[in-house]
Amino acid sequence: MRSPPATRLRSGTKPEEWFALIAAEKANFAVARMCRWVGVSASGYYAWCRGVPTRTAAARAELSVQVRRVFDASNGTYGYRRVHAQLGREGHVCCDKLVAQVMADEGLVSCHPAPWRYKTEQGVGSGPVDLIGRDFTATRPGVRFVGDITQIDTWEGPAYLSTMIDLFNREIAGWSFADNYHTDLICETVAMARRNGRVRRRAVFHSDRGSQYTSRQFAGCLKVNRMRGSMGRVGTCYDNAVAESFFASLKKELVDRTVFPTREHARKAIANYIEIWYNQQRLHSVLEYQTPNEVREGFRKPTAA
Repeated sequence: MRSPPATRLRSGTKPEEWFALIAAEKANFAVARMCRWVGVSASGYYAWCRGVPTRTAAARAELSVQVRRVFDASNGTYGYRRVHAQLGREGHVCCDKLVAQVMADEGLVSCHPAPWRYKTEQGVGSGPVDLIGRDFTATRPGVRFVGDITQIDTWEGPAYLSTMIDLFNREIAGWSFADNYHTDLICETVAMARRNGRVRRRAVFHSDRGSQYTSRQFAGCLKVNRMRGSMGRVGTCYDNAVAESFFASLKKELVDRTVFPTREHARKAIANYIEIWYNQQRLHSVLEYQTPNEVREGFRKPTAA
């Protein structure tokens, strides 16, 4: 005697797959009996035979539309966890594993980071001590920052981006872009954060031991802005991991996917990425899938009350 068809498909099989097997086996077993075996309705089977999509198929098709919309809105940078988080914020109830399955079925793959190499040109002076100690958290905005510089290649030649990240909400509080990486670049970054009202008195600025950060000029810049310097060890990327993580995201989500004919083209694209996307719209897993702006505003509201 032939075994029931239910034993020949794995668990988690879609209803449409069961219906196809039932159709293939209907000469050997009663349709109603096979439907009971596999846990599907006979009416669903006959509707499938007429070409009517099942409720599950219709719901999955609608979810596919929403998943693709969120994925495209992120410019292809979101993986299934961020897509799931954004759908949840919009009121779409589903599990993250289902979102992952839909993305796999639709061929939606988030961009992957390119490998990076850590390089520090050590300054002559020893510089400040490490006041962060790999504790990349803060209890309020504007008190603990990390900073770094990265190179952006264009057809005109290299350009350099300096950033200053608030450890409270991962916001890019200040940034600067130029065709050189002189100390003026990072001083302008601090100046932007100050103009934006993002820096409290006695705030800590943590960096690697690059020559710009160990210079007398930058020490004077911190003093004028009433900030304290902090530095990790030479050649140890983990001591400034948050800054490195941001540059990895920037390269993965923008730079490695874009050709910049001019430095001005690169500057405008990076300004849009930081000010519009990263600070205001991008969901951060470390922030429980909130944006930096939402976390900062959420801190202000209880204080104002």
